[in-house]
Amino acid sequence: MKVEQISIFLENKSGRLAEVAGVLAKAEINIRALSLADTTDFGILRLIVNDTEKAKQVLKDNGFTVGKTEVIGVEVADKPGGLSEILRVMKDHNINVEYMYAFVQKSAGNAVIIFRFDELEKAIDVLRKSGIRIMRGEDICAL
Repeated sequence: MKVEQISIFLENKSGRLAEVAGVLAKAEINIRALSLADTTDFGILRLIVNDTEKAKQVLKDNGFTVGKTEVIGVEVADKPGGLSEILRVMKDHNINVEYMYAFVQKSAGNAVIIFRFDELEKAIDVLRKSGIRIMRGEDICAL
């Protein structure tokens, strides 16, 4: 149920993002979802890719600092209030959303959002008990 995400730490300067994309393209790694957050000096690029281990290795081989994190892909009703419902369930169980970002494809007519929660196992249990679909990494990469 968990999805592996890689995080790449980048200097905030022109061309660094293009370098990451080029390294992954050359290694035939497909980016399925991404998020980029920045500060004045550096950025954190978070990626869901079709081959996490290979991506991590080729990026390290090309001088990038890379980490791996577990996140959850959640189907969210693609209608007003869909996200609100998920967030209400988390709030009701005192689970904090550390960050989230949207996925570019839909699953069965629903939106897919990638979440990082402070209590990952508890979040999975609460989502399941609430009847909310959690997607496997393979399912996300197959969309």
